[in-house]
Amino acid sequence: MSKTVEQYSKVISKCREIFEKKTKDYGTAWRILRASSLTDQIFIKAQRIRTIQETGENKVGEDIEDEFVAIVNYCIMAIIQLEKNDELALELSEKDALNLYDEYANHALELMKKKNHDYGEAWRDMRVNSLTDLILMKLLRVKQIEDNKGETIISEGIDANYYDMLNYAVFALIHLSSK
Repeated sequence: MSKTVEQYSKVISKCREIFEKKTKDYGTAWRILRASSLTDQIFIKAQRIRTIQETGENKVGEDIEDEFVAIVNYCIMAIIQLEKNDELALELSEKDALNLYDEYANHALELMKKKNHDYGEAWRDMRVNSLTDLILMKLLRVKQIEDNKGETIISEGIDANYYDMLNYAVFALIHLSSK
């Protein structure tokens, strides 16, 4: 498990670095987005990954690693919007944005540790393509829950699905960095 935590932390550090640089460039313009818009952004990224995986063709030039990083960061943004939207100003300081990022990234890490224990690191035997498909499935679930105004009868809520997608994207990045 210590190897996984080390690899996970390295990936999150890279994602955080990108988030920090984009925050310097753009501020927190993403705060204007509703969680459902962030769901659609994640969908666009995951669909692009799947298209590249299926066709073997990448005409834009950005690699799929960058898209998985974007999924991680959009998931954290979406969780912030779900959890704190009404409490926060539209424009956050860089420090406040990074503190929120760290809070939810740490929560995702703790969740990963618990699930990884119970599932015995099954993700290590999965293909990156399967992780992409799981992200897309979770996205369809989130869209359905959003269409149901956030209500579920028996299922986990939207936030749990964002955390799962975040962790699947981290696992994919770990796989891709091991090649």
